[in-house]
Order: sequence, then C-alpha cells, then structure tokens
Amino acid sequence: MSPHQLYSAARSDHQLNVTKTTHNMPPVVAAGCIIWRQKKDKIEVLIIHRPHYDDWSWPKGKQDHGETVAETAVREVREEVGLTVTLGAPLAVTRYSVKHGKKEVFYWAARASSSDHAQADLSEVDELRWVSPAEARKLLTNDTDQEPLDALIALHERGHLHTRPVIIVRHAKAKPRSSWAGAEGERTLVATGKRQALAVGELLQVWAPTRIISSPWTRCMQTVAPYSKATGLVIKQKSALTEAAYKAHPKKVAKIIQGLFDKDDSVMLCTHRPVLPTVLEVLTGVMDAGLAKNLPAADPYLTPGEMLVMQVSVGAQAEIVSLEQIKPFSD
Repeated sequence: MSPHQLYSAARSDHQLNVTKTTHNMPPVVAAGCIIWRQKKDKIEVLIIHRPHYDDWSWPKGKQDHGETVAETAVREVREEVGLTVTLGAPLAVTRYSVKHGKKEVFYWAARASSSDHAQADLSEVDELRWVSPAEARKLLTNDTDQEPLDALIALHERGHLHTRPVIIVRHAKAKPRSSWAGAEGERTLVATGKRQALAVGELLQVWAPTRIISSPWTRCMQTVAPYSKATGLVIKQKSALTEAAYKAHPKKVAKIIQGLFDKDDSVMLCTHRPVLPTVLEVLTGVMDAGLAKNLPAADPYLTPGEMLVMQVSVGAQAEIVSLEQIKPFSD
C-alpha cells in the first residue's frame, strides 16, 4: 500500500475491487450496513424509513473526521437502529451526486442474532422493518441501494454470507534500530506508534476478533495491548513470530498462519515486517488466485499499524470470501 492509499477491498466473486487513496476519495463519504438475520432456512434484512428524505434505505451516514469508513459504518448502525454490529464481507461502494459534489457510500454485510432488538432513532428514522430481500427490493427508494443488496443475495446463494474475520496486523511505529541500545526484542513504540496502537485497538472493534495472537516482542505487544485491555482478551504470545525466530525457522510461521483457518473463530495476529513475506505466501496459497492478486506484493507490504482483514465463510467448506487492506489512522 502506498503512503497515499487508505483502503482497498476485493471479493473472491470478483464483483468488488476498489482502492481508495487520498487522491480519489470524493468530497462526501458515507458508510453503512445491510443487517441480516437467519430465519429458519431463509434470511431477513433490516430496512429503514427516513422521514427527512421520505425514503426506504439501509442504515448509513456520513463519515466523521478521523474515522475510517469501517468505523463509520458501525457507528451509524448503532446510532440509527440501536444495534452494535461486527462487520462481515464488504458489499459495494455506491456513487451518486449530491449538493456538495460526488458522494460514495461504503457498505458491509452485518449479521444480527435472533435476540437482537433494533430500535429506531426517532430523530432520523421513523420506521424499521425486517423483510425478505425480495420485499426490500420493492421498498427501496433509490436505485443505488439495490447494488449492495444484489451483492448480499449473491453471497448468501454461494454460502458465503456468514463469515468470520482473520486479521493480520503489522506492529505500530517503533523506535529506530539505529538509536536503540537495548535488546532488539525490547524496542518500544515511539509516540506516533502509541497513537497508532490506540487507533488499531479502536478499529479492531468493528470486527471484534475473539483471539489475539502476537509476537512477544515489546513493539508487537504494545500494538495489541489497547484492544486486549478494551476486550479483556488474553494475548497469546507466539515466539515463532519474532524476527529472530523467523530467520531460524520460517516454516513455523507458515504453520501458525495456516492454523488461523482451521477453526471457526475470529482471530487477529500481530507480527513484524520481515515476517510478512511468509505470511503473504501462505495467504496466497489458501485464497482464490484472483483475490490473491490484491495482496501487497512489495516491501514494506504493510505500513506500521496497517492491517489485512479477510472474511472466511463459516461452514463445512470454508473459503476466504473477501480481502480488505486498511489504515486505522491518518498520517
């Protein structure tokens, strides 16, 4: 990812491939979700009516300063329908013109449980309904809102709608090797890196991984500490993920990465830049060849604090459904 790139997303069905940089982000950016739930062997989606616009649409809203688009989506869902969701596969980026110029809206799938109770924010939403995708299609006011619905239906038909995240994080910015007199494993984050670590912790909450795996070296542990503290999750330290251990036994890293796809749980892993070539080699081997072309191919692969987010289908035939690359902070 170049220094100017903020976000990219692609799916294994090749129906989504977007890269957003500081140069091609439009004047107006918004994000939201199609919230879905299982109803026996069918699904229902949550659609809302906004009196100000007199339209039926999906929960969404404008990006706040300092937010990533993923954080915007989760916040807007919480504010408009009272649900705290975790993001699934990216669905679409819709585009249309508004008063202030071009607008783009980023959409994700988000699963709700049968016990979740949606409640409309009456200042923005005066009615919400759980309906079938076919009923939603009839109700939607704006044609652009059909695009994320089409993507959600296609994922459901392929058995790829119910997913879990697997996330790879490069540790945040550390003190330079040249100015560090202590042991390499004890090199700490600089002030910028500590701010990046806080941003990493906040962004991870939109996917809510339930396992944290990290190199035990200080700069990795400091990077994942804010998320660990916020969730109460214990960090599982893997010495094979350190730079020194990787040089001696790179195959151990490969085994750890392959193991991320063996269980139906959500997981994040933090490691070092020199370890990333083997990480990416394993990922290339376990995902669709077309999707793998979107993996970073040149050193440094990920900037400090940057992450790869893969959605893996839950079920008998687990597959990597989508790949996102995202910076959780502004330079």
